[in-house]
Amino acid sequence: MECKHFGVCGSCTMSPFTYEAQLKRKKKRLQALLSPFYGDEIVTNASPTHAYRARAEFRIWHEGERAFYAMGGVEKKQTVCIEECPKVIAPIEKRMWRLLDAINTSPQVLKSKLFGVEFLATTTDECLVTMLYHRKLDAAWEGEAKSLEGLLSCKIMGRSRKQKLVLSDEFVEERLLVDEREVRYLQYEGGFTQPNPFVNAKMIDWACAHAKRFNEGDLLEAYCGLGNFTIPLSRYFDKVLATEISKRSIYAAEENCRRNGVENIRFVRMASEEMVQALRGVRQFRRMQGIDLNKYRFECALVDPPRAGLDEATRALIADMPYVIYISCNPETLARDLRYLEKTHKVEDAVMFDQFPYTEHMECGVFLKRV
Repeated sequence: MECKHFGVCGSCTMSPFTYEAQLKRKKKRLQALLSPFYGDEIVTNASPTHAYRARAEFRIWHEGERAFYAMGGVEKKQTVCIEECPKVIAPIEKRMWRLLDAINTSPQVLKSKLFGVEFLATTTDECLVTMLYHRKLDAAWEGEAKSLEGLLSCKIMGRSRKQKLVLSDEFVEERLLVDEREVRYLQYEGGFTQPNPFVNAKMIDWACAHAKRFNEGDLLEAYCGLGNFTIPLSRYFDKVLATEISKRSIYAAEENCRRNGVENIRFVRMASEEMVQALRGVRQFRRMQGIDLNKYRFECALVDPPRAGLDEATRALIADMPYVIYISCNPETLARDLRYLEKTHKVEDAVMFDQFPYTEHMECGVFLKRV
């Protein structure tokens, strides 16, 4: 990928390296962290080198009569006005500059007190644009934004303090080919989605490859989000119990089940600590009403925690599971959790997923079997 803002824009911090050098650097770091637990080769799953990001947020920088897209700079407190961003996927690229032109030709309505724009797009050319303002939005804004929806063939939302204006929908529908099947995902504005759909499909395929060994038994999943892994993996288990703290994500996950015709998953809105309390019988939850935990026979747990990794109670819970699929966005906290789990489990497989090219960040996965 080439970009005129390399070395100045703070978004792509590894721009001095070729993409091949980036992968080698990340793999070496991951191998060092996992070496106490896994001695075999770590498979690297690469990303497209450009047009790979389906979610993007830009500041709006006002200078003179014009507005510009802007990012934080390499230097502290620096703002960089950008003229291109080759990492975003085509559905964003083809709309973002036409949107900026429309903003600049509407100084009193679209441009006034606009401070940010967020894009959420799919590989099937759907795009949701959220425009962020420091003022209350009125009928004039709604009228111009509605016209802009038709011009750009996208969905537009407006947000300001204590105000949300949805002109058509507040979601897009992604369709990914995973495990030789098409899976449909509703992705809502403000909810968590994997930013790189191409690498996300590889992550799901890897998890499914390990799930195929289960001809029976049940799956327990924590941090399930909108069902990204839950729905494809459900075909390999009798029943699935999946938890997530976000109300919006649970709503999306249940809708995604209906859209994919999946009927063996129960989604419950609760934090991982609460999930542990429910499964241990420490506490009863009304949210678990109608779910008989005694009827579940968990053969595998799947966890995809935030950067902080697993809490102590969840680590102790999955230590009792015959198998664990652990997806991590932070190899340091993964290594910390493995120091605990190595008392009960052996790492049978470890992989790297380059969700975030041109940055130091990486996703990785390990498959653990109880010793």
